[in-house]
Formats: sequence, structure tokens, C-alpha cells
Amino acid sequence: MKRIGALVLIAILAFSSAWAEDGGFDFQAGIVLGTDVIVVPGTDPVVTKTWNRLGFEPDLSFGPFGLGLDLSLRFQLSSLSGDAIEIYQGDWVPDYEGSGKSFLDLYLPKIMYLRYGLRGDPLYAKFGSIEDFTLGNGFIVGNYANTRFLPGQRLFGMQFNLDGQLFGFPYLGIELLAGNVAQFDVVGGRLYARPLVDTGLPLLEDLQVGATAAVDTKPELYIPEADQAGLDTVAIYGADLFLPIVKSQAFPLAAFSELAFQPKGRTGFMIGAGGRLIGLITYGAQIRAMSAGFIPNYFDANYDLFRSLKANVMQLEPSGDGSVGWLAKAGASLFDDVIFFDVGVDGPFKAIPSTPSANPAEYPHLRAAAGVAEGLLGGFFFDFAYDKYFLGKDGSFFEELIDPTDAVITAAVNFRSGAAVFTLLYNLNFNPATGDFDVTSSLQSSIKF
Repeated sequence: MKRIGALVLIAILAFSSAWAEDGGFDFQAGIVLGTDVIVVPGTDPVVTKTWNRLGFEPDLSFGPFGLGLDLSLRFQLSSLSGDAIEIYQGDWVPDYEGSGKSFLDLYLPKIMYLRYGLRGDPLYAKFGSIEDFTLGNGFIVGNYANTRFLPGQRLFGMQFNLDGQLFGFPYLGIELLAGNVAQFDVVGGRLYARPLVDTGLPLLEDLQVGATAAVDTKPELYIPEADQAGLDTVAIYGADLFLPIVKSQAFPLAAFSELAFQPKGRTGFMIGAGGRLIGLITYGAQIRAMSAGFIPNYFDANYDLFRSLKANVMQLEPSGDGSVGWLAKAGASLFDDVIFFDVGVDGPFKAIPSTPSANPAEYPHLRAAAGVAEGLLGGFFFDFAYDKYFLGKDGSFFEELIDPTDAVITAAVNFRSGAAVFTLLYNLNFNPATGDFDVTSSLQSSIKF
């Protein structure tokens, strides 16, 4: 097997060099050496362990196609088992230590990404890591990501967009999502139409009407087996409208609304607007009307971490009165997105529940993100995100704003020196199933050639 692997690697390098010389194919690769702190499978409470990492990351592109691989090996030298080197079997052996991972769970994620086109193109498809995906106006699926278990576990997802404009038929389009192709758990889709595109009517010719459906077939997937009882499939569907009002590049403005239906008769409606001022300042606002127990933006950026908690809420019969909620967002993007930051806060127009509730929609929620792209601060570039749920549950709003309980913190700090890049990844996730924090990190150096 080692000889076959070496021959395959030599063949890839040889063919890529030949294609690159012809200008029809581009090949880059990286050698990665680092340290990962990951969760030991099946431990409750969570236990982490440190592993060395050696990886080869080829990156190939041909026209609109792109392919990136992650061929990494995690190991320890002079292990306690007495071996000179211990290989982390969780990357290669299905159901290692009761992890429940199948062959596809392990080997599909060796493909970091496989894509066609770029986001915003009439035809765009990507398989692998999903950092930010929204269906419609985000009232059902908004900013969904399947990267919350990195560096310990990479998921192989799918996002797809096909706009009929590609074929000269601008009336219809479709968007599809799968969070984990190996499990086919979180899946969704949106069919949209532009019914008035040929009328020539100002504004209305750009009206977009859509229908969205999303489902989680395995809400118990990432929690201990003892806590999985009673969690059923969660299916959500709805309809939306999107209307660009001002289409200028300096002051774009759009209005939108969305209606959603959740299990056990829960309904929610949202109307809002958003845009960008002079190409720098982004903004948005929403008013939401929700029945008792409704959770807006159900499939959000941290859904994989809170999916069992939300599913438990969906299993209960809703009680109490409905509510009116709100969302406000503001941010800025400078120097062609070299610097960006964005803050969004949402919550209900009512007092914090006197009795603690497991429904995150009963409390304010804050999401903040910021980053600096490569090239502005010498060799430094970074991304940072902070999500805080259940604000005011155990204290005042501002006291809890800086308390990491019920928070998700992610950071990636990079430094480039020539062909070498040094990267620190850090994830701190509050786990509502255990009431504790899952902390994973990775420190690595890579060389691109």
C-alpha cells in the first residue's frame, strides 16, 4: 500500500507539471506540520488529546473546476503503548472507539473541496467544507456551516446553485444544501422564480419568489447515545419574497419577507430590508412575528453544536403566547473587503422568561465577526467570530455578553513568511448537552510550492 501510494503521488506531480507547462492546468501543494488538540471519541465528560500532524495538501484547478485534498496523518512519538510511533486510528478506522463514523465519514472528508465555478455564478457547486450558506432570506437556513468540529473532524457537505439565466431562461433557479453527504442528515433546497422578469415593470421585474424546505433526519448525530432517545426528524418549510429596490453599486437596497412552518403548528413571519452605503457600510433590520415555540434561523452558523437542544424544543407541544421579535445588523467592509466586521443582534420584544427556557428564541442573541485579509498587515491575516446565545438567562445582558457560557468562539490567526504560513486555529464551543466547554485547537506550519 505504501508503494502504491508513493507511485500515485509521483504520478500526480508528474501529470500536474506537464499540464501546468501547457497553461491548461494549475497545481499547487502544501506540506503541513503541526499539532492538533482534539476530542477523544466517546468520552463524557469530554477529554482532549494532543497529536502531531503531518499532511500533504495538493490543490488542483482546471478552468472552472477546483480540487483540494487533505492527506494528513496524526501521530505521537514514543507512545505509552510502547510503540515508537502511534497513529491516530480515528482518522482511518470506521467506528473507532464507538465514534459511529462510517467509511464515508472518514474518507470523503479527505477531499477538502471539489468545486465548479464561483459563488454568484449562474452555476456553482461545491463539495467539502461549507463556511457560510443561506437559503432564501435566512429565516430557515442562514449562514449554515459544517466546520464547527474542526480540526478534530472534517465534514463533507454540498452546496449547489443553478440559475436559469445560464440557459437564457431567467424565470427559475434552484439552490441545494447537504451538511454531511456521508450521513445525509441536514439537507435543504430552495426553488425560486422571477415571474415578472419579462414585463419591463420597474422594480417588479426583479421580484424573486421562492419556496424552501430543510430537514434534519438525525438530530441526535453528535451527542452521546444515552441522550438520543426521543429525538425525531425535524422538517421545516416556507416561502419567501425578495425585491431589489435600489440596484446602484453605491447604495444598493433590497426588501424581503419570509414565512416559515415548524413542527407542531409553529409558524413565523419576517419582513425586513438591508443594503450597503457607499460600498462600505452594511446594514439590515427585520421585524418578526412568531407563534409560541418558534425558532427563527433554525439552521444557523452553529447548528451542528445546538441541534439536539433545538430538536428537544421541537418535540414539545408549544405553550404560552406568541411574540414579536427583531433583528438589527451593522458592519463595514473596507479596501475591497480587506478589512471587515459585522455585528448582528436579535431577540424578542418581551421580558426575559422568569423560568429558564431551553428555546434560544426566548432570549437575545449576538453574532459578531471580524477579519483582516492577507496583504494589509505585513504577513499577518486573521478571522474571528463570536456567537452568544441566551443573553440575560443568568444575569444582566451586558454581564453575560462577555461570559463564554452558551457561547461559540472561533479564531484563525495566520502569518506568512515567503512560502511558509504559520496558522493557529482555536475553537471554544459551549456544549449544552454536557454543560461544559469543548475546546479544540491546531497549530501548524505549511509550505506552499
